[in-house]
Amino acid sequence: MQLSEITISGYKSILNQNIRFGELNILIGANGSGKSNFIGVFGLIGEILNGNLQMTVAKGGGADKFLHYGKKHTDSIEISFTFGQNGYFLKLSPAAGDTLIFEHESSVFYGNGKDSFPYIDLSASGNKESELASYAKEHKVSEIVLNSLKNWKIYHFHDTGDTSPIKSTNKISDNLYFRKDGANLAAFLYFLMNIYPEHYYRIRDTVRLVTPFFDDFVLRPDNYNTETIKLEWHEKGSDFPFGANDFSDGTLRFICLTALLQQPNLPEMIIIDEPELGLHPYAINVLASMIKSASKRTQLLISTQSVTLVNQFEPEVLLVVDRAEGDTRISRPDEDELTDWLDDYTLGELWEKNILGGRPTG
Repeated sequence: MQLSEITISGYKSILNQNIRFGELNILIGANGSGKSNFIGVFGLIGEILNGNLQMTVAKGGGADKFLHYGKKHTDSIEISFTFGQNGYFLKLSPAAGDTLIFEHESSVFYGNGKDSFPYIDLSASGNKESELASYAKEHKVSEIVLNSLKNWKIYHFHDTGDTSPIKSTNKISDNLYFRKDGANLAAFLYFLMNIYPEHYYRIRDTVRLVTPFFDDFVLRPDNYNTETIKLEWHEKGSDFPFGANDFSDGTLRFICLTALLQQPNLPEMIIIDEPELGLHPYAINVLASMIKSASKRTQLLISTQSVTLVNQFEPEVLLVVDRAEGDTRISRPDEDELTDWLDDYTLGELWEKNILGGRPTG
């Protein structure tokens, strides 16, 4: 089920925002505007569902770092999601030890619409961790809500250094899903090659578009340990196997993005922060095409700083993030106001000129 609406209050730089979601959502804004905090909400929910609220708060510096300007100014964080006929709501409050606990948690079935009386399946007060997974074992509403929330995935392929997980040797059986950091890239491509060859060849051919010297991946179990596999490839006109370290950082990121967006079974929501990092402008244009195509099969939230990427989309998919009076504000552009502008300028140029907002202001 696709997310239709999210409401956030009291979380970091976000005082109070209500955002409607579409199939494709492109998040733009200046550095420090709060884009990362908005995406961080989805990361926080993921940790909560895994029973890691306390660890996440501790690693993040304590409750004060999560509450809008600290607990002296904000007494709770409230987050609600609406998707299909269901919803999820939580309220977190500060407690002793500079931590956060649940003041309330609900999974909701709206029935015939949000105007009808909702059925609230779950409630929690004073709990240190979420009860949603426990209730999901016995209550259908909570099961549906949990399964949807756990199928929203955040991906980061920024780490392409020598010790990057992307370049690591994989267990060949690690192929149930594509990992958020690309750590099982070789195993996942091997799985696609054998089980979904059409998708594999599409991925290979897309990589060829932006890397003309690339011919194909060399995917085979290790000769000395057939339960493992590593990423290898060869150039056109040669059978010499190169390794993952021989790809440029940008090419390796592009391969991960291509595998993610062109896989046969997509998550219910894909969230990617700055996918354009290290990519050539032509590769960014190809990326935009993949994003558009994937948005017909699943929901996407893409955060970007790339004018080139923004140029490939229509105004209605943009979420513009600004910082005003210390608060993060997220809005959709007014398409009627942009009509005349778009006769003479691209969408990216309007962003650069600050017609859309989402640019630094002094």
